[in-house]
Amino acid sequence: MKKPIKNKKRNVNWVLCLLMSIFFGWIGVDRFILGKVFTGILKLITLGGLGIWWLVDLILIAVKYEFKNINWVE
Repeated sequence: MKKPIKNKKRNVNWVLCLLMSIFFGWIGVDRFILGKVFTGILKLITLGGLGIWWLVDLILIAVKYEFKNINWVE
């Protein structure tokens, strides 16, 4: 019988993620850093949701939103 896999939080540098979101968020780089590959690809294809998705993610990262399985480090 397999043991359940524990959801381990991923340590992400907040400053790096914020800078990548500012400069390259419109192509989904911030989502790839957060480990969200599928939404990163969608953001890449839509060019940041025509800028709206980019702005929302930029604000969420700037206020250190508690994303699932993400631990912000400095």
